[in-house]
Amino acid sequence: MARPDGRRPDQLRPVTLQRGWSTHPEGSVLVEFGGTRVLCTASVTEGVPRWRRGSGLGWVTAEYAMLPRATNTRSDRESVKGRIGGRTHEISRLIGRSLRACVDLKALGENSIVLDCDVLQADGGTRTAAITGGYVALHDAVTWLAARKALAGKPEKVMHRSVAAVSVGVIAGEARVDLNYDEDVTAEVDMNVVCTGAGDFVEVQGTGESGVFARGQLDALLDLAVAGCAELAEAQRKALES
Repeated sequence: MARPDGRRPDQLRPVTLQRGWSTHPEGSVLVEFGGTRVLCTASVTEGVPRWRRGSGLGWVTAEYAMLPRATNTRSDRESVKGRIGGRTHEISRLIGRSLRACVDLKALGENSIVLDCDVLQADGGTRTAAITGGYVALHDAVTWLAARKALAGKPEKVMHRSVAAVSVGVIAGEARVDLNYDEDVTAEVDMNVVCTGAGDFVEVQGTGESGVFARGQLDALLDLAVAGCAELAEAQRKALES
């Protein structure tokens, strides 16, 4: 069964990371995974939440949101509804955990960085795109702090590893990487994998959407994800050098 866009099972969608997309934040990146577009901004605040004051540790957190017409039909803004949905909370926490995995919070010092990840257009993989783009925005925010001598440690110690994320899944019995929306909604197995630049795992989220899956399928999916994250890490490196 051919993929909707003709890609090989192990092939990512075209990926772009446009730094400095927004003027005001200390770091900003427009990340595109094919038709999925997410704006990631990193905002620096001096000081940390009250529960962390005096610890010498910094803080990194994230918020995720989707514009009302990011999908085929309009969705109400959660701010208008008066409550944040469970899915939004879940994805925000995932992004925050993933990005904290690449930061030495002691070297960051008592500074806070908030990543806002806003989905402009959704075609599958919004959370993985947010993590991948969020890392680059976070890196730029740390560089901004370093230029003002506001870090407790050296910049290379603060950002001591990279992180990227990709979706994988099983469609019609075939393991595939970086699912678009049409694949995601029909997947028999759906998984999101966060990896470091060295190929170590930060987080693995996976479920059998329409049944169970075998250990061999899991291994195949993880292999695809690690290879995909390695490609994304290279794209992040090139973006940061540009």
